[in-house]
Amino acid sequence: MNPTDGVIREAIDLYRKHFAHLFIVALVIFVAIAILQALAASIDNVLALLIVSALSVIGTFLVQAALVEAVSDIRDGRADLSVGETLSRGGSRIVSVALASIMAGIAIGLGLLLLIIPGLVLLTWWAVIVPVIVLERVWAFESFSRSRNLVRGYDFKVFGVIVLETLLVIAVSLVLGLLLAVLPDGVQVFVSNILTGSLTGPFSALITTLLYFRLKGARLS
Repeated sequence: MNPTDGVIREAIDLYRKHFAHLFIVALVIFVAIAILQALAASIDNVLALLIVSALSVIGTFLVQAALVEAVSDIRDGRADLSVGETLSRGGSRIVSVALASIMAGIAIGLGLLLLIIPGLVLLTWWAVIVPVIVLERVWAFESFSRSRNLVRGYDFKVFGVIVLETLLVIAVSLVLGLLLAVLPDGVQVFVSNILTGSLTGPFSALITTLLYFRLKGARLS
């Protein structure tokens, strides 16, 4: 049995059932990120700008880790962790998530820039590094080989899921952009960043985390 079969459908089903919880977890962080980004745009002091920008980046990594925790929590059909507990657990893995995400981003970016295909290969191999770090409590460097081992044998299927997820996220972002186009430019960007992240972030985390559990289950069976 292919562990990737029906993962999009399962993600949509869980997203619908637990929308409020997932949305709030993401919203708390994306509001903070949007405020920090707005502050960064209005700051002239270089040191203050660097600090605010760094906090914004940290928030981006926190939302990845927290949403993986949230998805893991709701897989049994209920949310046992509060928003605060979810953020706390995600925060405990933020350093490893940040390191792995930065390293993966650089490597994948270079691969896409140079020959495209190597970047797509790395994107597929490392598709579940964040769930590996958060749920298996491993360090950044270990997550790459662990993710590769989980994906091995299902590379094209996993890549197909990534493509579908990306297309769905782009579609939602475009629709939101059209709906918010009536707002003044500054307000539009601020609100759009919050809503787009809060709506699509949980969905992406659902797919990534469900992929992780399915691939892990296939290895154990």
